[in-house]
Amino acid sequence: MKPVKVGLLGLGTVGGGTVNVLRENGAAIEQRLGRALQIVHASTRDLSKARICDTTGINLTTNPAEVVDDPDVDVVVELMGGDGIAREMVLRAIRNGKHVVTANKMLLAKHGTEVFAAARERGVMVGFEAAVAGGIPIIKAVREGLAANHIEWLVGIINGTGNFILTAMREDGRDFADVLAEAQRLGYAEADPTFDVEGIDAAHKLTILASIAFGIPPRFDAVYTEGITRITSDDVNYAGQLGYRIKALGIARRTEAGVELRVHPTLIPERRLIANVDGVYNAVLVKGNMVGPTMYYGAGAGAGPTASAVVADLIDVARGMSTPMECRVPCLGFQPQAMVDLPVLPMGEVETAFYLRMKAVDKPGVLSKISSVLSDFQISIEAVIQKEPKPGEPEVDLVILSNVVKEATMNEAMRRLESDGSLAGPITHIRVEHLD
Repeated sequence: MKPVKVGLLGLGTVGGGTVNVLRENGAAIEQRLGRALQIVHASTRDLSKARICDTTGINLTTNPAEVVDDPDVDVVVELMGGDGIAREMVLRAIRNGKHVVTANKMLLAKHGTEVFAAARERGVMVGFEAAVAGGIPIIKAVREGLAANHIEWLVGIINGTGNFILTAMREDGRDFADVLAEAQRLGYAEADPTFDVEGIDAAHKLTILASIAFGIPPRFDAVYTEGITRITSDDVNYAGQLGYRIKALGIARRTEAGVELRVHPTLIPERRLIANVDGVYNAVLVKGNMVGPTMYYGAGAGAGPTASAVVADLIDVARGMSTPMECRVPCLGFQPQAMVDLPVLPMGEVETAFYLRMKAVDKPGVLSKISSVLSDFQISIEAVIQKEPKPGEPEVDLVILSNVVKEATMNEAMRRLESDGSLAGPITHIRVEHLD
């Protein structure tokens, strides 16, 4: 059979990795596919830049539109990132009748509905395994491997930078700012780390995962997002004393009232397997009503792992090119007419347990007073850590684990506690998930 000819938009880390995967594993891929995958045209910002791949035999240009409009190209691989020119080029490729593979989580989280609708209308495929969790085949696992299940919830460590920072804070007892600086030196964090440490990158990925899990349109605008910048080494240490670890999680849960979509730091029991995923690695835990919990673990970024996912999508697209459209796996796993725009729960309606850390005035009756306020809101105390005051300090650290309660109720209780004069400063609160 004739080779499938590929046009590549972007020759950075993932683009270069894609070239390398096809050069190194091309023979094995052809044995599986029955035809070759051949990159014939690629765009890059700077033709003179040194690369991690050999571009011999590839027509190079600085104009991505030349790749998209090349009549010899069967599949366009978009690896530029962002939702500006990338969106324009993806939609242009689809209009040209070309299949698309992309690693662009921002594009799909914000404009997925538009992209998938255009692809359906034109009868082409969109592959996006590399958009979530690097080399972990989580899209295929949820969309196809768990297709017999009603997905109840999924929880993911889906940003390696945040996981690296929290791991180093726990293992080395270091502060957030210190570890962030190291992550930047090592190349795990960008010079502007906002997308990683404020949870935006994870929210993009969670948006995509929730769509394929629940059959809802991408709703990035509805994801509650909270970063890890306020987590201190004290919080990490106290969590450990209580038998928990702090992880930055993306959480999607279907409830009778709607869907929870949230990204935030979370205490999880240290005995849970996902609590022991450290460093820059990713993991996603999915609960189906028939299979129960299943977990997927691996490298969440990097040239090799992400390029592996890109090429896997290319193989799927090549296999599907001769398949009638109605027989192909839908992009989001659900037939278009079955997609439902379920309501997204506001955070005030979400129910979790809570970790509370406060500076309490060191005088008799304070703990009793705090307990009384919490009791007024039907909030039970599950565990307490109360430290002796340091010499010369008028306040003492007090840490409380609560039972499961609505967030709005806990917020009101914290406002009451902060206003009665028993505390020095605001309460630090972190949600707790037991993942049962």
